[in-house]
Amino acid sequence: MRMHSTSKQLWRDVQVFDGLAQLDEAMNVLVEDGCIAGLWPSSAFDEALAQGAVEAGRGGVMTPGLVDCHTHLVHAGDRAGEFEQRLEGVSYETIARNGGGIISSVRATRAASEDDLIAASLPRLDALLADGVTTLEIKSGYGLTVADELKMLRVARRIGELRPVRVLTTLLGAHALPPEYAGRADDYVSLVCDEMIPAAVAEGLADAVDVFCEGIAFSPAQCERVFQAAQHHGLAIKAHAEQLSNLGGSALAARYGALSADHIEYLDEAGVRAMAEAGTVAVLLPGAFHVLRETQLPPIELLRHYGVPMAVASDANPGTSPICMPTLMANLACTLFRLTPREALAGMTTHGARALGLPDLGRIAVGGPADLCLWDIQQPAELAYAVQAGRLRQRVFNGAITYAR
Repeated sequence: MRMHSTSKQLWRDVQVFDGLAQLDEAMNVLVEDGCIAGLWPSSAFDEALAQGAVEAGRGGVMTPGLVDCHTHLVHAGDRAGEFEQRLEGVSYETIARNGGGIISSVRATRAASEDDLIAASLPRLDALLADGVTTLEIKSGYGLTVADELKMLRVARRIGELRPVRVLTTLLGAHALPPEYAGRADDYVSLVCDEMIPAAVAEGLADAVDVFCEGIAFSPAQCERVFQAAQHHGLAIKAHAEQLSNLGGSALAARYGALSADHIEYLDEAGVRAMAEAGTVAVLLPGAFHVLRETQLPPIELLRHYGVPMAVASDANPGTSPICMPTLMANLACTLFRLTPREALAGMTTHGARALGLPDLGRIAVGGPADLCLWDIQQPAELAYAVQAGRLRQRVFNGAITYAR
């Protein structure tokens, strides 16, 4: 990838989606020393402000760099066979209970070296970057031993150093019960709490801790133990919750001040209210909904009513959302979940950043970091309206143009 920067750059006559809404008229955007130094209507621009600036672009639509706040990007192997099984009528739960699902990816990932995982993961990361991502979260969860979970987190950190992108890492040790702990879920949770979390903290490998609160994974009581351990070690909290049933995982996570509760198709009003009170972001994952052919929709109207921010993420993973195209997620969020294009784009910028505890990102605001995308479209809604690769004209990360076409 090309990466070049000057201390002062000017984009002229761009339609701006600032992370929450489209601005009313064409704008000029000035970037200096990695930050947004100015934002003016083109019609009222004082040309003296352009002195010393390189004209970096003109026309098109500018958005914040996209934030993919929920991915499982680091893994080995694939699960195309399970995709075929599901189309033949076998349920996700049945596949998981028969040793497939997450455990299938665990076997492949345990067998892979760090270099193997880097080689497998970089093409997926490159696909996200080519579709406008400047910040993403990568979860572990396919190792399920202390050594293999740390291996995944190290790989996530390393690939963030190999590309111009901001990577946050999340320890998802409580993703599934490994075969060697069959019938001993509480013992495995003890391993997560007493050994895995402290080891990740000791190496500085995790920004947050996640759990899968579900009948095929871990109970609310077990997840609460993980939350308590994360809180003790000063790590942020997230949760996979209410994807297949309503166990109250989202409300539990909210009680612990979780950054987000993700999936949430079966979330009820009490859970929505708890998230609203805690400021917990609802992360919608339409890719998994689409691939699994689910029919239970997330409670979008309740989330709107209570003012819960809705993020949209790819959930890029080998089993239930093998999709590395965030703008497709914007389309699916609109067509499947009935979000408006504005809500979908806010979900992939401002609210996605908030779900990672990064409120200064995902916005185009004076003084904020210059993570930007310039698109060859006429209006922001086109990013959600059409499914089309190759619309990204420029990608700007920390003020540096890292991609230009």
